[in-house]
Parts: sequence; structure tokens; C-alpha cells
Amino acid sequence: MSHPDTLPLRYRLAVASRVLAAALGGYAVAAASTRLLSLTWPAPPAQAVMWASMLSFVIWAVAVLWVFATRSAWRAWWGLSAATGLVALAEWLQRAGGGV
Repeated sequence: MSHPDTLPLRYRLAVASRVLAAALGGYAVAAASTRLLSLTWPAPPAQAVMWASMLSFVIWAVAVLWVFATRSAWRAWWGLSAATGLVALAEWLQRAGGGV
């Protein structure tokens, strides 16, 4: 028996998709950014990793806000995937010696 004031399944799935995008996609973009910042931060390696790690929390928070501000769950997934891919590519190029 369903109540007339319950939310449709489609809406609930869209919200669940956004929550997963915020958690998993946000983590992915924050982790990739941490790796890139650790390599490019102009400080000794230990300090670079520390600062990159602290900034990753800000990056993750911004990603979560963006996921819930964007128009659709699909756009949130696509945007986070694209951002993670670009940052990972920049990190790979940095490690390969090509610079950023």
C-alpha cells in the first residue's frame, strides 16, 4: 500500500545517485587533486603532501556542493568524471616529466 504523499521512486533514485556521486566522485576528484598538488606544491615534499591533503577536504566539500547544485544527477557524474580525468592526466604528465 502506498501513501499519496510519498516521493516517487525516480526522485528517490536521483537523490541516491547524487549522494553516491558526492561521496565517491568527490573522493576521486579530491584524491587526484591531492596527488597533483603534492607533486607541484613549491615546498619540501613532506610539507607539500600536508598542504595538498588539507586542501583536499576543501576540494571534496566544493565537489559535494556542486553535485547538489547541478541540474541533474547525470551532469554531476559526468562533471566529476571529467574533472577527475583531467586532474589525473595532469598528474600523469607531471610524473612523466612533461610538466603541467
